[in-house]
Amino acid sequence: MIELWELVKESINTLRLNKMRTSLAVLGIIIGIGSVIALISIGQSSQKSITSRIQALGTNLLTVSPGSQSSGMVRTSTVRKTLTLADADALKAAKLTAVSAVSPEYSSRLQVIAGNNNTNTTIYGATSAYSGIHNITIASGRFITVSDYNSRSHVAVLGPTVVTDLFGSSSYNPVGEIIRINGLNFTIIGVTVAKGSSGMSDSDDAIYVPLSTAMKQLFGVTYLSSIAVEAVSSDVMIQAQNQIGYFLLARHKITDTTKADFSIRSQEEILSTASSITGTFTSLLSGVAAISLIVGGIGIMNIMLVTVTERTREIGLRKALGAKKKTIIAQFLTESIILTFTGGILGVILGILSSYFYSRINSSIFTISPYSVLLAFSVSVVIGIIFGWYPAKKAASLQPIEALRYE
Repeated sequence: MIELWELVKESINTLRLNKMRTSLAVLGIIIGIGSVIALISIGQSSQKSITSRIQALGTNLLTVSPGSQSSGMVRTSTVRKTLTLADADALKAAKLTAVSAVSPEYSSRLQVIAGNNNTNTTIYGATSAYSGIHNITIASGRFITVSDYNSRSHVAVLGPTVVTDLFGSSSYNPVGEIIRINGLNFTIIGVTVAKGSSGMSDSDDAIYVPLSTAMKQLFGVTYLSSIAVEAVSSDVMIQAQNQIGYFLLARHKITDTTKADFSIRSQEEILSTASSITGTFTSLLSGVAAISLIVGGIGIMNIMLVTVTERTREIGLRKALGAKKKTIIAQFLTESIILTFTGGILGVILGILSSYFYSRINSSIFTISPYSVLLAFSVSVVIGIIFGWYPAKKAASLQPIEALRYE
């Protein structure tokens, strides 16, 4: 134990003799370890943000979209107008046992004006069922009612992002204010509670108007962009999907299921796809970061080789005085491991701090995986052994006579 401590102290003193070279060697490991931890953290944070955002859209949710489905992807074709309001009404009237609520919807982007301010946002044509199915909570005012739908009222419910864009602050209460959408005046009757954004998508950047008003007066369409259906419980999601599918096939007079002019997706499928994509993205980022770790290890090996060259006479003198081969190897391996160990600790700190500040700046979920920290740190120590072994072996293999003659 005493010999080991003496070896560590001697290695530290040797490394301190050339602080610049030691700092550069450690820097490579710091960047490598920090990158691995930070990028894995960012990937996991993105995955959790996307997951929470999808779950916030609604529980037990099934989305019926126009267009056929092939290999899990909806084909964009001329059948995009195959869902109608009559289909949604028929689904409601059918009172399928696994279905608790139906929400016909139409959405598209339009320019919205309030005073001197304007913004381009998504307009959702919705019914009173929309808020319950999609977990919409009202911060002030109210949501669209059956009366608004039946009378084709010019009323609108705004998301917090739209309130900020049009009125300068999300804390401003615009209920009662007038906005113009596609040349028509709409009275603001409510503001939704923020759900948050994820990446390029912002669920708070939306305006909700009565579906009847949207279809007849804003967009002039006779078809729906989707029908949201809420299952009775998560246990009957597949049953609900089958009931809806067979009902619409019969209604559209389609006997071959492969020729269906609609597709049905559950939140679980969307969540699984999103998780798969973010998981692949995280793996890719981790691979890129791992490369920087290897580069840092090569940098340490190069520096240790230079050290061996500079200390050739010292090595020869030690061997001439009786130092064993394993002692020389232990000396250089210890120096290499100290470099990577120090770089590993500083890299872990850098990675955690980088992840924390990233989450604060982007208002995302801060998450650190203990596994990624342990893995990155362990790899750094292994790199120190692997890339320190060759220089150590080279030093130990020097002949004392040749080493003492080295200039």
